[in-house]
Amino acid sequence: MKFSQRNGIFVVLIALLLWGAFSLGLERGERGMASADNAVLVENKDLYKPETVDFSAFWKTWNIINEKYVPASSTDDRISNEEKVYGAIQGLTASLGDPHTVFFPPVQNEIFQSDVRGNFEGVGMEVGMRDGVLTVISPLKDTPAYKAGVEPGDRIISIDDTITTNLTTDEAVSLIRGKRGTTVTLSVIREGASEPISIPIVRDVINIPTIRTEHLSNGIFLIELYNFSANSPNLFRGALREFIQSGSHKLLLDLRGNPGGYLEAAIDMTSWFLPAGKVIVREDFGGKKDETIYRSRGYDVFNDNLDFVILVNRGSASASEILAGALREHGIATLVGERTFGKGSVQELVDITPETALKVTIARWLTPEGVSISDGGLAPDVVVEVTKEDAEAKRDSQKERAFEILIAR
Repeated sequence: MKFSQRNGIFVVLIALLLWGAFSLGLERGERGMASADNAVLVENKDLYKPETVDFSAFWKTWNIINEKYVPASSTDDRISNEEKVYGAIQGLTASLGDPHTVFFPPVQNEIFQSDVRGNFEGVGMEVGMRDGVLTVISPLKDTPAYKAGVEPGDRIISIDDTITTNLTTDEAVSLIRGKRGTTVTLSVIREGASEPISIPIVRDVINIPTIRTEHLSNGIFLIELYNFSANSPNLFRGALREFIQSGSHKLLLDLRGNPGGYLEAAIDMTSWFLPAGKVIVREDFGGKKDETIYRSRGYDVFNDNLDFVILVNRGSASASEILAGALREHGIATLVGERTFGKGSVQELVDITPETALKVTIARWLTPEGVSISDGGLAPDVVVEVTKEDAEAKRDSQKERAFEILIAR
């Protein structure tokens, strides 16, 4: 399974949502692996043994631990050889400094697979690492996190009593997710706030909204898109039909707080505005193999009379960035708002043993012109920051600026 591509765009959806279905895809790779007794055994293990790496220090440490280590408490459980191997693999992945490359031991792997299958009890927000800090990408509309006041860009410094400094994204997700009716308390640092904010959230079943449309009195047709789910393309097609039937030629697409979803959905939806063959996004494998280019399917139903603005903010990620980046670079739409999150990496899920798996970053998303989405996200054409005064007055200055641009055309 590959989070970000033909199947879906993987970004760590907390539900904590289905962290597998929504984000930059995940492709499952099968490898001949097996386990037995206390040790992890790999079929054809010599095939996987690197020829240029000296493991003598590792094995010396292994043997010293076996010979000398005494648990600090006599009540400590004995650690099996299998658990030591899992710990070593986790250390190897941690050495990469990539929060999206993670090894899942049996228990964590079962939790992850459960989320991918669609068990939706949690708080309803997406998180990721920004500058090494666990950061809220976006709370999903009308979920417990949204109602509790969680905001895009909030930096989570603790989850209940656990400090997040040394946690991976997936470890944080496992602490935040939980059964309906239970409470998790997040301590966050928010831009403009003088001290950390404590936010208790009661977990619930997450019902994910997808789209909302409105023909506004100023002649602008508004589409609010909340995610790129499997049924988003059909719903988006219906919204565009409404737009055409309204007689308006001024379209405002609101992608603020949209954490992404399936790549296929992003490709299909972008294709309504581009001729066949136009590049939508590039999948760059860092020189390890040729890049994959995803192109428009050529639905291309709009003419030059279309006036199009897309609203983005720090909660716009992955598939949102792919669609917005492509339509901006092809001169179709103007981006208004704040810089996007910058979730532009591709993960693959590989079975290591029947009970364990490795989620590993294998590629980067690039815009049609070759700009890496992960390198700081997308800067809008028209920057409109949300001020404290705007928030207190419940004023949407970003949407107001988008209206001004569209009305002036």
